[in-house]
Amino acid sequence: MNVVIDSTGVMLFGDERATTRNCPHCQALSRMNPTALPTFDELLLQKPRTIGVVMRCNACNAPVFLRYAVRAYASNRVELSPQAFDVERPIEKFSFNYVPEGVETFFREALICYSHGQLQAFTSMCRRAAGAAFVDLGNSTKLRLFDSLADVREMAEIDEDTFAVVMRVIFTGHNDPQVDLPFVDTYQAAVLLEVMKDFLYQAYVRKGRLQHAMKVRRFFADERGDRSIFGSQK
Repeated sequence: MNVVIDSTGVMLFGDERATTRNCPHCQALSRMNPTALPTFDELLLQKPRTIGVVMRCNACNAPVFLRYAVRAYASNRVELSPQAFDVERPIEKFSFNYVPEGVETFFREALICYSHGQLQAFTSMCRRAAGAAFVDLGNSTKLRLFDSLADVREMAEIDEDTFAVVMRVIFTGHNDPQVDLPFVDTYQAAVLLEVMKDFLYQAYVRKGRLQHAMKVRRFFADERGDRSIFGSQK
């Protein structure tokens, strides 16, 4: 499966699958079309080991930046590796409805750090998000959330050592966010991400959705009651 840039400056793919990938913007699995790449003459002159290409996502029309390793240079073509490397990564998503602004700011930045592989920065921002949540919710809610997250370990079958690191990040050192902040590896960061999502869901989203649903139910119940009263008066 060859990927080449020919002497006319056209990028050719030996297989359609080479142009299909997950878009970092809309996250759809979509075909990509090249829209900007180095000129053939420039490549032969400079002979870089890697090149950058701008693709266009057919699903959302956003530009997608890729990096290709160069395999070989010839007089009429530049052969590239069929495997492209993503310059951009999809940003992890979370529904921030009902989450207060202060907590949202920290966790939104935590998601950006995680998506770019900056795991220690991600850990630090998770601690700041948790600390802001505890200030907002109070100590009684903190104890309840500690117990509920302990159940997560059993449900998700997380090993004790990994879960101990995650709980240290969330529940330790909130007067100083850098105190006792553990170093996390890739797997521990992934577990921390999912536990933080569950933490914020239980702390804010679940309660907010239930309260909203109860308001809607009460509105329609009151409306039906008013109709019944008016009907009996006729």
